[in-house]
Amino acid sequence: MNKAFVREATGDEDDEESLEPALRLPQGTRNYITPAGHARIRTELEHLLRSERPQVVGVVQWAAANGDRSENADYIYGKRRLREIDRRIRFLTRRLDLAEIVDPSRRENTGQVFFGALVTICDEQGTEITYQIVGVDETDLARGRISWVSPLARALLKSRAGDVVRFQSPAGWREVEVVAVDYPGDEA
Repeated sequence: MNKAFVREATGDEDDEESLEPALRLPQGTRNYITPAGHARIRTELEHLLRSERPQVVGVVQWAAANGDRSENADYIYGKRRLREIDRRIRFLTRRLDLAEIVDPSRRENTGQVFFGALVTICDEQGTEITYQIVGVDETDLARGRISWVSPLARALLKSRAGDVVRFQSPAGWREVEVVAVDYPGDEA
């Protein structure tokens, strides 16, 4: 069959459903995000729009001018990379459109866990761990940043120091004690 009649994926298929579960937003919710997380997404979007995409468009134009496109690796790769960039631009634009910036440094420390809180917990083995509850696009377990939609964060929301919360983890039901709650500036 002629390539002209074969429909290629447009990238519109990469909705929330195609994301891994940890990056999905609950249906009908806003994309809560810290100011630093919002700035990182905006910076990535600007880089794609102002730097990377124009460079790839230039390569594709140069490659197209060289003639036979069917065997031109620069052209084929460039078009593929352009689709990836455009897909990422659409994704970041949708995330920013849904974004609701929540600045944890402006919240008064009420002792209760809300978005942006730094929460120190003690697990069943007596190990203390500190997590910051952040937006889904800011999650970084290595830095102790967990998404507000994660099972642990949902269990911690509205709890106070001294409370024991129970949540469903991949390993089964677990209980942790809230040791401390703080609202520092966003040190991202």
